[in-house]
Amino acid sequence: MAKVKYYYDSENLAYRKIITKTRKKIGVVFLFLVASALFGFLSVVFLLNTPYFETPKNRIQARELENLKIRYAILNKKIDQIENVIDQIEDRDNNLYRVYFNASPIALEERKSGYKGANRYKELEGFDNSKLVMYTTKRIDVLQKELAIQSKSLDEILKMAKAKDKLLAAIPAIQPVKNENLKSMVSGFGYRTDPFTKARKMHEGMDFTAKTGTPIFATGDGVVERADNTASGFGNHIVIRHGFGYETLYAHLSKYKCRAGQRIQRGDIIGYVGSTGRSEGPHLHYEVHKNGKVVNPLNFYYGNISAVEYVAIAQLADQENQSFD
Repeated sequence: MAKVKYYYDSENLAYRKIITKTRKKIGVVFLFLVASALFGFLSVVFLLNTPYFETPKNRIQARELENLKIRYAILNKKIDQIENVIDQIEDRDNNLYRVYFNASPIALEERKSGYKGANRYKELEGFDNSKLVMYTTKRIDVLQKELAIQSKSLDEILKMAKAKDKLLAAIPAIQPVKNENLKSMVSGFGYRTDPFTKARKMHEGMDFTAKTGTPIFATGDGVVERADNTASGFGNHIVIRHGFGYETLYAHLSKYKCRAGQRIQRGDIIGYVGSTGRSEGPHLHYEVHKNGKVVNPLNFYYGNISAVEYVAIAQLADQENQSFD
């Protein structure tokens, strides 16, 4: 039963009953209902965003998320196994296959570089497990790059294997002047004293002294790229491109027995010893280049000399004396 309220009428000196209007009652009830509804809505929103209250949908999503984490963990273990296998293949590729065919090894930085670009994984940012997803995605990308490089390398090895006979014939494997025609092996590969300036500088080949007119032999199959005297200091000289990255140079000749564009074979006479250009006396200056870099010719004399002769030449070549050019 509702309480009856009164107020004191000072004019009539009496208490009178307070009569509430119906419209005001309805307004109060309406405000109460609205406030209650708003409070209830805010309470539900708050509860739904706290870890203490889970809906069935939230529980399903949580299970799916944990399942996803487990799958990513399994995937990363499989990636570890694949990386181990690829590392073994790459090691054999660099240290066995490519060494056998005299091919330059592929640098580790190139194999493991992955894909460049700072924004490549931007679309994966901003999620609950972005770090895990990005980490795994990057590893897969690196594996894809490694496999592409390794596949290309094996294609190169296969080509070289099919062309093995041509490769072996192209390698500059003999001495350009026969031992019986040599006076001496004056200067080897490395830092030597310049005969003109007396300064110590890099000597990028080997000098063989012999009589003017002594035959010079091509050290491997190839094509004569040039036979002229236009290069400074070399005088009459010949450059042979052998293929497979090999190139040889024969300088200070007295005359030629070949021409540019001519295909020659190992052992063919291509010219004769002389002293043209920047030279101190009759000799042959001989260089070997591999993939554009000068290398020690001594590493290739295995086609026509004995072990004893090789040791003797190696000892002479190691002496830091004066070159002939």
